[in-house]
Amino acid sequence: MIVVVTGMVGVDKKSYLQKVCRFAGERGKEVVLCNVGDMMYAEAPDIPNGKILDIPMKRLSSLRRSVFKDIIAKAKKAPNLIVNTHATFRWRHGLFPAVDFDQMRQLGTDMYVCLIDDVIALHTRLLAEHSAGHCLKDLIVWREEEIIGTEMLCKGINESIPFYCLARGAGEETIETFYGLVFEDSGKRAYLSFPMTYVAKMENVKKEIDEFRRLMKRFFICFDPGDLEESYLPHYARQAARKGLVYVEVTALGQKVRLDLHEVQQIERDINSQIYARDFLLIEQSDMIISFIPTLPDGQAAISSGVERELQHAHEAAKEVYVIWTAKQRPSVFVTQTATKVFESMDETVTFFKKKGYIKK
Repeated sequence: MIVVVTGMVGVDKKSYLQKVCRFAGERGKEVVLCNVGDMMYAEAPDIPNGKILDIPMKRLSSLRRSVFKDIIAKAKKAPNLIVNTHATFRWRHGLFPAVDFDQMRQLGTDMYVCLIDDVIALHTRLLAEHSAGHCLKDLIVWREEEIIGTEMLCKGINESIPFYCLARGAGEETIETFYGLVFEDSGKRAYLSFPMTYVAKMENVKKEIDEFRRLMKRFFICFDPGDLEESYLPHYARQAARKGLVYVEVTALGQKVRLDLHEVQQIERDINSQIYARDFLLIEQSDMIISFIPTLPDGQAAISSGVERELQHAHEAAKEVYVIWTAKQRPSVFVTQTATKVFESMDETVTFFKKKGYIKK
């Protein structure tokens, strides 16, 4: 199995993929990891760390081609190979490609995965690792370009090869998701749907949602929109503006981070449009959608317009649509007409999936 993993600078793919390799090794899968950046620095020891994107484009391209030649040779011998690279770069040279199609065809890739992360985490890592400044607008646009660039690369090489977009998440829970995508062909891929901003201040409801997420991840290869949370940023920006502040203070990677208020305000439309497009992409790369609709303190169902739209999109994409509806209030026709099946509890849901053979008893 040969897997090409892309993702913009700042995602910290190397440490993540090292954990993936260890996780796979514990399950008897030998995986060779090729970090293209490290291999390029090793071949050009005169380039200071963090400066490789500043060298002339001609030399950068020559270095990359030399390294990929070595990777292609390794791919012929390794039982499983992960190539850690990029699809695009947005640097002082502007926007430019980070791969060569002729060599990617020679590699014979079996799967492409674009790893993404929260824009605040990206910003925090880049400030620590690189001298080049990138505003939030640059980062959120670059992330979108990397997703599209990877998808186009995959389709340009071979349209039958699977392509996945995966958020790395704050913890290590998505490492098992990555492993499942690569090594568990029979595993069902599920998009998890649930209200987010609608219940942001309801701690008891959020606990129920977190329990649903944990339970489903035990049984399925899950794409979880909660692994990339930045929808709250515009709300924080509005709060800061009302207080007369010129910054937004948030927590990222275990530390307090101050973001320029104007920069956060500038990306509000990007955040909203990317959430809309990305969640639909995650649904399309899944086999089914499982939506959890908790009950509000007043007994009403906590269904948001976003969840309803996800259910409709999954239905129109011919996916299996499962809804866990816990409120006594009956679901509307817009839910029942799109759902394959509606459950009243998580226990009922798990029992059904066991009978259907989707999860082992």
